[in-house]
Amino acid sequence: MDAATVQKIVREIEKFVPATESEHVGRVVSVGDGVVAIDGLSKAVMGEIVHFEENKGKKLADAMKDGGAIQGLILNLEEDGVMAAVLGDTARVQEGMTVKSTGKILEVASGDELLGRVVNALGEPIDGKGPFKKPTMMPVERQASGVIDRQSVSVPLQTGIKAIDAMIPIGRGQRELIIGDRGTGKTTVAIDTILNQKNEPKERRPICIYVAIGQKESKTARITQQLREAGALEYSIIVDAPASAPAALQFLAPFAGVAIGEYFMDAGRDVLIVYDDLSKQAVAYRQLSLLLRRPPGREAYPGDIFYLHSRLLERSARLSEEKGGGSITALPIIETQEGDVSGYIPTNVISITDGQMFLITDLFNKGIRPAIDVGISVSRVGSAAQTKAMKAVAGGIKLELAQFRELEAFMQFASDLDKETADRIESGRRMVEVLKQKNGAPIPLEKQVAAIYAANQKFFLAVPVGKVTAVEQLFVDFLDAQHKKTLDEIKKSAQLSDESKKDLNKAMEEFRLAHPEHFASK
Repeated sequence: MDAATVQKIVREIEKFVPATESEHVGRVVSVGDGVVAIDGLSKAVMGEIVHFEENKGKKLADAMKDGGAIQGLILNLEEDGVMAAVLGDTARVQEGMTVKSTGKILEVASGDELLGRVVNALGEPIDGKGPFKKPTMMPVERQASGVIDRQSVSVPLQTGIKAIDAMIPIGRGQRELIIGDRGTGKTTVAIDTILNQKNEPKERRPICIYVAIGQKESKTARITQQLREAGALEYSIIVDAPASAPAALQFLAPFAGVAIGEYFMDAGRDVLIVYDDLSKQAVAYRQLSLLLRRPPGREAYPGDIFYLHSRLLERSARLSEEKGGGSITALPIIETQEGDVSGYIPTNVISITDGQMFLITDLFNKGIRPAIDVGISVSRVGSAAQTKAMKAVAGGIKLELAQFRELEAFMQFASDLDKETADRIESGRRMVEVLKQKNGAPIPLEKQVAAIYAANQKFFLAVPVGKVTAVEQLFVDFLDAQHKKTLDEIKKSAQLSDESKKDLNKAMEEFRLAHPEHFASK
């Protein structure tokens, strides 16, 4: 039962039980590290918002001048009082201060006027562009849609990254984990996916929400600028809870992000939300829980850390047509230590999501970007979330790369290889090169399909391995200039027809004749 339902039940009971003023007024007993113990508030509800009254009832207008009235969020209901997290500057809260319950749960602003804006975990603008005029308020905690209200995930969400769209396809309404050590390009994958939505038709383009949890403010500012320069900020919202923010706000930021997204989903629109990253949210929640004196469990995380992430990620869904057909696609990011996916938080989130992209340091250091480990990465939605065009060319890639990795490892110990094995290794090397991609340069679906089709036809086999990426780019540019009609047909139909295959085969031959210098001996 979520906080809103509990609150509704309590309010119904209160109609028959006369309340006294003292039941809605309390006093701060102790304060420290963003958590306060409050005496009184016998009618308090879990998840309720309380107001701290400064200077014995300072007027709200005066409080706003000091940075707004101080709010608290009740997180513990105890026998002799309650404990709450301060949502703001803890230094302004002192022992003996009066606290009043509001009877409300936490809400954040949402709506179209948030597009292109940067907000904090409370939904307040922090980009200096002024307050919102008429936002819709959405509850931070809300029960996830039931199974009956959902439909299967079958509409692709294109990332613009060849390795992902071909081997680990993501569908609208899916939850796909991005996991790996620090500095392996996890955020880059997520940001490239946001940038690629510009290639979608305006009516089908998802609203993108980037939630920065415990990140450096300089990193968030750089990402905001990157989105602005690429023209992607106009359909994006940034929710920022930096490392300098209190633990309570870092814990709330993902819930604020999904609450903002639910406004658009309820309106029948698609949403893509990135949580960067949930490891830091888990640490913030652990900090809060220990301050609230909840019993620690494994690795000092409280027992309900699994419930914290599951109730967050369950709110991602693709609604049925009766409910408007909107969707929220979640890309949670988790940081591992030395590639340990069996850690407590990685294990938890892997078990909640519909698949994971595992990025590994070894591949990253070899220059393979994105550094996705094909063996351990999976999408549980699979080819149901792929266009027919991509399905036609991507079927055998994962198996080919897995076999190539094994053969490559075996080759280190074998001096003499038969021709079939040598050919497989050479083909695998070139497929790895074809799937490489520069940061911040997502590729439209039709160009991905053309490049992978050419690789499947052994088009790059006569190209030296070191030149494959450059030749592939030249070939795609050649198609764009000379065979644009074919690319447009693939884009429009999302299929690879026999006619399109003939055109691509013809284009490959033309390119080979026009650029013989690239097809020298191996």
